[in-house]
Amino acid sequence: MAETLIPKIATPATTLTAAKTGTPLIEIENLSLYYGAAKALKDISLKLEEKVVTAFIGPSGCGKSTLLRCLNRMNDLIDNVRIDGAIKIGSHDIYAANVDVIELRKRVGMVFQKSNPFPKSIYENVAYGLRLHGFQSKSELDGTVEQSLRNAALWDEVKDRLHSSALGLSGGQQQRLCIARAIAIKPEIILMDEPASALDPIATTRIEELILELKKDFTIVIVTHNMQQAARISNYTAFFYIGELVEFDVTAKIFTNPAKKQTEDYVTGRFG
Repeated sequence: MAETLIPKIATPATTLTAAKTGTPLIEIENLSLYYGAAKALKDISLKLEEKVVTAFIGPSGCGKSTLLRCLNRMNDLIDNVRIDGAIKIGSHDIYAANVDVIELRKRVGMVFQKSNPFPKSIYENVAYGLRLHGFQSKSELDGTVEQSLRNAALWDEVKDRLHSSALGLSGGQQQRLCIARAIAIKPEIILMDEPASALDPIATTRIEELILELKKDFTIVIVTHNMQQAARISNYTAFFYIGELVEFDVTAKIFTNPAKKQTEDYVTGRFG
């Protein structure tokens, strides 16, 4: 059977006031995940809107990063993982047997907790994925590399040393380079797994400002352990505890008037 390239997703732009009323971009339906016999995610159902920031919060080990990795099938790389339920992007089941996983990961980019630039030049870090996807023209590469670095708020800092090693950048610059690399191939969704947890406060602020700018063009799902960060940058927040989704709502409501006492106890610091 030929592989399916998931069609271009075209859903209407969503504003904060349109919560749960527009067509969701991502639909998670009764999702459970097992590591061998251990059940790490328990019957998760969640609908995420387009071009907003959704934060996954909860104590360590609650399953938020595991769920994030389900959205681009990164858990496929782990032995003895089994998934029940479905995840749909633009109404297409990404776990269908004939889905092209490489194409999926092009469409759903990821930025990890620890910055992981390649041991190459700054330019080649951004150009690497472009070359893999068939970009050959130098002018096209140059233009896309520059635009990606501009979009990642890094161009002015590195434009005079594009051919220097990326490993010479500061931690915050390396993380923004990884974001530039992720957005260069024009994904529709960007997953971020605690992207600022290893950074100092100034670099963290730059990353948060960048996320707020990027949501104009991308749908962003971020895992964070930082309650203040979730409150500052996300439109919606999902709170998880021991593999279960406890509550999902507009971020302001989660932090000021949650429906569940367990959520209130967590966001006010009574546990976690």
